[in-house]
Amino acid sequence: MLGIFYVILIFLLGRELAPGTVRLRPWLLLPVSFGTGTLVMGWGTYLVSLLASVCLGAEKPLFYGNLIVMGGACVILAFLYVKRMREGRISGTSFKTCLGILRKSRRENTGEIIFFGILLIFISWTMFYVFHVKDGALYSGFSVFGDYAPHTAMIRSFSWGNNFPTQYPHFGGEDVKYHFMFQFLAGNLEYLGLRIDIAYNLISILALEGFLMMLYMLAARITGMRRAGVLGIVFFFFRSGTAFFRFVWEHIKAGDLWTVLAENTSFIGYTPNEDWGLWNYNVYLNQRHLAFGLLIVCIALWIYLDWVEETADASEKGIRWLRKRFFTKNAWKCKRIETALLVGMMLGMTSFWNGAAVIGGLLILAGFGIFSDGKLDYALTAAAAIIFSLLQSKIFIQGEAMELSFYWGFLAEDKSLGGVLWYILLVSGIYFAGLLFVFFFLKRKGRIILLSFLFPAVFAFFISLTPDINVNHKYVMLSYAFLTMFWAWAAVSLWKRNWIGRIAALGLALCLTVTGIYDFVVILKDNDENHRVSVQLDSPLSRWISENLDKGDLILTPEYSINEVTMSGEMLYCGWPYYAWSAGYDTNDRAAKATEIYTTDSQDRLRALVEEEKITYILFEEGMEFEQNVCREDVIARTYPLVYRSEDGRIRIYET
Repeated sequence: MLGIFYVILIFLLGRELAPGTVRLRPWLLLPVSFGTGTLVMGWGTYLVSLLASVCLGAEKPLFYGNLIVMGGACVILAFLYVKRMREGRISGTSFKTCLGILRKSRRENTGEIIFFGILLIFISWTMFYVFHVKDGALYSGFSVFGDYAPHTAMIRSFSWGNNFPTQYPHFGGEDVKYHFMFQFLAGNLEYLGLRIDIAYNLISILALEGFLMMLYMLAARITGMRRAGVLGIVFFFFRSGTAFFRFVWEHIKAGDLWTVLAENTSFIGYTPNEDWGLWNYNVYLNQRHLAFGLLIVCIALWIYLDWVEETADASEKGIRWLRKRFFTKNAWKCKRIETALLVGMMLGMTSFWNGAAVIGGLLILAGFGIFSDGKLDYALTAAAAIIFSLLQSKIFIQGEAMELSFYWGFLAEDKSLGGVLWYILLVSGIYFAGLLFVFFFLKRKGRIILLSFLFPAVFAFFISLTPDINVNHKYVMLSYAFLTMFWAWAAVSLWKRNWIGRIAALGLALCLTVTGIYDFVVILKDNDENHRVSVQLDSPLSRWISENLDKGDLILTPEYSINEVTMSGEMLYCGWPYYAWSAGYDTNDRAAKATEIYTTDSQDRLRALVEEEKITYILFEEGMEFEQNVCREDVIARTYPLVYRSEDGRIRIYET
């Protein structure tokens, strides 16, 4: 199947792009190959398809994008392999050597192979548990379908449609302000023959598995303990917090603890929007593109750890060491200009895969740079990343990509310093507060890295980049993910001491995971067969809309989230408003005009609004309301011809 072949090409091309230092380390080579290969293949396919659509007027631009990029990748790989064969680097002897290396690697890494195998099974199970196809219907769990609504619409806009130049399907007719390349990749794989759930889940599994492989390798390198890498990943899945302890205490007093534990299907929380699942594994299940962004960030951090380690190993102590980080030539001069530029380009290319991950990664690198020599390398990386991001923004976005503003306190209701600190304690439990204690037991390298990992979380409490401050939770989650290694190091260190240390390690692990474990139980309950949204994968309505609307069309509908209309991949005038509003679109203006179109008694006013907003189709659903206003069909029916009626007569579409 072409979709699988495309993924294989991603790995093979990514391997050629991987530095030689990682090629004999499988837990580096696999994620690096997937990350870099995806960026190159993904952008290549998108840009060729864009040119085919805009310049050649191609109705199926992905055909040309895949033909040229997949064909080009095959030619490049064939050329490299033939060249190596002629040079004697690929032969029977070299093949036997490779087999020997693999056998040795298997013996030395048996534990890691088992661990990552279990991890792969767990991630695959959870991804398909919340998003899968069965009997021709696409099922999305209750805790995730809200995010999947715009994502599946975007996926279908590429696999079924011609979304070039790219628009946001829930707010069609304008630019795209939201990172969409991960959805483009899934859409391209569906176009190449993979079923939508397999396409989306496959790249999500590879992205999260790759990120966690890199996180494991970073933890092992930074702490010097492989066990810290394993335990850190456990802490990654099951968050720290005070919510479970308070929840249990309240229901013990009420006398209904066991009943509530058995019946509850909602995330627990006592801070604003904590019950959305802002802080647990559910984030990685519904925002699949975040893991891919973090994978790329990990690659950048792995490279720049060389700078940190060289600086941390310096012989100076105290203030003298710190002074040399700013007031010497070595503190500023470039060490590896080419590497710095390539890392910056890689991060910049990730901006429209997940912009929050890129910003968080640059913040961590800023922390590295403050305490490392070679500061101009960091500056070059940041500059290259920003330039590439701005170039993409100029292509995709009209106006400003972000609205930078000072916003103190994030979601804390009490904005005083004490109130914000109390909020952090309630949300994370001992996690962030306890790291201040862990800090004093670390050596210089560990302290530099711990402080740097805190930068994204600090950023979340001071700066807002979007109308919805809730999205800043990604920066806190980013810090949380990377800081797990230090708590893992602390727990493993305690375990090694004596029986008292082991008891303390178990208690620490329990405090750090029990809230997250209960959150995971809720994920399973809230996404079981009784808690899922279903939509027909290939309904007559979806097919009719896809086949009869062109890329320049705009359809007015009720404020749909996910249904057969959104699964057509065509552009909605005003879908569910939260998605578009949080991405920076003016949803209030469109909602007001849509309400007037659906409720007006004037044909002239109807025609004027429809023409002004460039709406080409109007969908009316039996008994519908819009913004709690009763809608009328008679004026629309007198003004425009009926072009579609569903079999049950519930849906009617008029062409303007």
